[in-house]
Amino acid sequence: MKLHADQPDSQSITAYGPGWIAVNGQRQESSLVLSATQPLQAWHCARFEDLTAEHFEQLGDFGGETPELVVFGSGARLRFVRPALLQGLMARRIGVETMDTAAACRTFNILAGEGRRVVAALLIEA
Repeated sequence: MKLHADQPDSQSITAYGPGWIAVNGQRQESSLVLSATQPLQAWHCARFEDLTAEHFEQLGDFGGETPELVVFGSGARLRFVRPALLQGLMARRIGVETMDTAAACRTFNILAGEGRRVVAALLIEA
């Protein structure tokens, strides 16, 4: 599916498919974290089963900004992480929405386009 950004001066997901996501036209084939205003970063997790609390802790201060919401893309299908992994974000009153990665891509673009402080953590499994 091809997506079009409302704000060309910000980070947006321009396309996605099985095993990849394009951010501002650049194809990415491994898990990543991005916000509308910060450069994308690798999210060093290749499998859902390998997620730890540390993976989610890094999202609470992404590029020096505290997000109001983290959109977690859990891969090709919807899977929920154990609540204990999200404790650090919840303690800081940062919301977490979990959805499959395709839905997370669409949701991120909408929220970022509205100017919300949103971070997308997108799991891309091989």
